[in-house]
Amino acid sequence: MAPNPNTTPTLFDRSLLRTRHNRALRGAPATFLLDRVAEEAAERLQAVLREFKSAADIGTPGDQLRAALAGRFGRIARVDLPDVESEPLPLQPEQLDLAVSALAFQFVNDLPGLLAQIRRALKPDGFLLAAMIGGDTLTELRQSFAAAEAELEGGVSPRVAPFADLRDVGALLQRAKFALPVTDVDRIVVRYDSAFALMADLRRMGATNVLVERRRTPTRRATLVRMAQIYGERFADADGRIRATFDVIWLSGWAPHESQQKPLQPGSARASLADAVKGRTKT
Repeated sequence: MAPNPNTTPTLFDRSLLRTRHNRALRGAPATFLLDRVAEEAAERLQAVLREFKSAADIGTPGDQLRAALAGRFGRIARVDLPDVESEPLPLQPEQLDLAVSALAFQFVNDLPGLLAQIRRALKPDGFLLAAMIGGDTLTELRQSFAAAEAELEGGVSPRVAPFADLRDVGALLQRAKFALPVTDVDRIVVRYDSAFALMADLRRMGATNVLVERRRTPTRRATLVRMAQIYGERFADADGRIRATFDVIWLSGWAPHESQQKPLQPGSARASLADAVKGRTKT
């Protein structure tokens, strides 16, 4: 089922996102976040004690994730996310045992629709493991730009994309009817010599502003300089280097299957919480 374009707000210019990703790949891309996520995904899947015969990588920019998993799963199909999100993923129902994704979902306009498509493409008891940017990512840059623009230009323009938080993502997994949904956050703090060095890395990630409502005129030099000053004043360590926060939200869930553990019905417990506490406090 394709997403309904009449009900899904369009926050991100996905055609521009693809252009910037391709430009970053042609240069010297900054892949440290993707490298870390790919390694972590491989470790997390090692803990899943089952065989996955058919797997697909959904939308990950670059080859790092597939390379990290190739030793265990052999060939992993690459499935690109469409620029026009009314187009469905090229996946058949109950086609996959495993779907993985790294650092792609944060720029999806209809994330509920995408998760529902992935769940339908999984075989019963198929598994989704994905990582996306969320939470307080780049909060320092967001605050510094807002303060500089308010001071020098009398208003604030959207500079950093709105990111989903952990609770939102967990609710979306449940809405897409995944069984046994799990979410957690890996906070990564990276240090830079200046805000300009951070912005250069964002360009090398292909992760600069792709908001549809982004400002279309060049930023004034005075605003950029003031932003960097505010960033250094508020978010620098004792050695003068600044901090940049990246929150990676991990999400996983299973396509429903009768063999899976079911939650207890309310009132079906055989012992009360009070009895359990008493039992644990006995000497």
